[in-house]
Amino acid sequence: MTRRRSPLRPRPAAIVGRTILITVALLFAIGPVLYGFLLSVRPYSSIVQAPLDLFPALDELDFSGYTTAMLDPEQGGFGLGRFVLNSLLVGLGTVVLSILVSILGAYAAARLRYRGRRGMNAIILAVYLFPGIVLSVPLFVLLARAGLTGSLVGLFLVYVATTVPVSIYMLRNYFQALPESVEEAAIVDGASLPQMLRSVVLPIALPGVVATSIYVFMIAWNEYFYALLFLVRDRAQWTAPLGISQLADFNVPVTVLLSGSIAVTVPIVILFFLAQRYLVEGLTAGAEK
Repeated sequence: MTRRRSPLRPRPAAIVGRTILITVALLFAIGPVLYGFLLSVRPYSSIVQAPLDLFPALDELDFSGYTTAMLDPEQGGFGLGRFVLNSLLVGLGTVVLSILVSILGAYAAARLRYRGRRGMNAIILAVYLFPGIVLSVPLFVLLARAGLTGSLVGLFLVYVATTVPVSIYMLRNYFQALPESVEEAAIVDGASLPQMLRSVVLPIALPGVVATSIYVFMIAWNEYFYALLFLVRDRAQWTAPLGISQLADFNVPVTVLLSGSIAVTVPIVILFFLAQRYLVEGLTAGAEK
């Protein structure tokens, strides 16, 4: 009597093909980053002589490119360490304020019933879809009148204003996926709206909140146009993208450019590793259970 193969069990050929496909995708994704890191720890003279050598010898490892990129100009560097701290300050502040505002707005958009609700939701999404260059002149005029151009506070307010619409749109979908019966049970037990949000809704929607927070942080961390527009005159207030742009000069050694690029990427990688579980759960939070 022959056994029938379960329809849910993949064929061996499919497993082999999937493994090869994943391996090739990883090589294309990780290969350039790994090659850049190996170049960043080699002396510049060695790169000029043999740029295609992948693995440097242990006796020629040189991490001076990282110190040169991160140290202040007074110490012979390019000041990228200060710029990274500025980006961390602005990015974390943007996440905190944007998420706090967006939680209230998204819950109202998902649960409250009022006239023009669909139109308001469409307006929220349309604001996010506006090109940054269209909003640059009005934002610059407003910040100039408030005396906030050339400061991290002004850039922080701009980032909050540009990330709140997309945060509300993303969180609204997570809140809509939550069962209303849980909220109704909390109200029956005597919980007020703030208590229900804090003790019932937010713990359930935590993966979605974390996923949205990571997205907002990436927007603030990688943003270049507004940072250039508002901070170009004050080098001490520059953010990481502006600092990386100065390393693209032909006079800067390639080891310093690669070292600075990798150093700026490290905080994002660490953030993804720390919040990986919440991120995966947040991306699938809209599925029916």
